[in-house]
Amino acid sequence: MSTKAVTDATFAAEVLGSDKPVLVDFWADWCGPCKMIAPALEEIAEELGDQLTIAKMDIMENTSIPGEIGVQSIPLLVLFKDGKAVAQKLGAAPKSQLKGWIESVL
Repeated sequence: MSTKAVTDATFAAEVLGSDKPVLVDFWADWCGPCKMIAPALEEIAEELGDQLTIAKMDIMENTSIPGEIGVQSIPLLVLFKDGKAVAQKLGAAPKSQLKGWIESVL
């Protein structure tokens, strides 16, 4: 399963209402570090797809949810479980670190 795009309109249903954990990658097209971690997140989505969903939200196209959550820097990864943010990681990291962090907070 690859990453999926979420929007302000679909966030409540697809992230908060999900029956499994959802990792949301808050990103923007102009963000170099966001582009650096994108391939790693795609691979992790394939590897851990049975345990969680990895979603991506473009903060330039969707401003309401990032504003509510308080996104100030990107890339920001926020893990939601049972409709609540339970962990977050700011900045780019190698795939091994990203996957290790995700597995530690699942």
